[in-house]
Amino acid sequence: MTHYMNLWDDSFRAINEGWKTVEMRLNDEKRSVINVGDVIDFTNTTTQEKMSCKVTNIYKYSNFVELYENHDKVSIGYREHESANPDDMLMYYTKEQIERYGVMGIELDRLNKER
Repeated sequence: MTHYMNLWDDSFRAINEGWKTVEMRLNDEKRSVINVGDVIDFTNTTTQEKMSCKVTNIYKYSNFVELYENHDKVSIGYREHESANPDDMLMYYTKEQIERYGVMGIELDRLNKER
């Protein structure tokens, strides 16, 4: 199955460059149907560039604190010199949304790596 998601430019580039391998999302109705082996077609919200990734694993947690504790910061999109803080995700989701749905880490492998 193929799913369609938008990504901010920085996350899109990090996945495209191969160092961000886990996309963090709410485990809401739209994402709860994603399975290992599915394909996600991402669209860069800034450039409209597209890329496809295969889902290689799915990790489910009650909140982003748990997710951050179980994944290294580079794999979830931080540079080595940056501090990783689960509260950063409050920029995208409310506490109420996180409590209601829980969160997921979607491990990805880039499919169309040619440039």
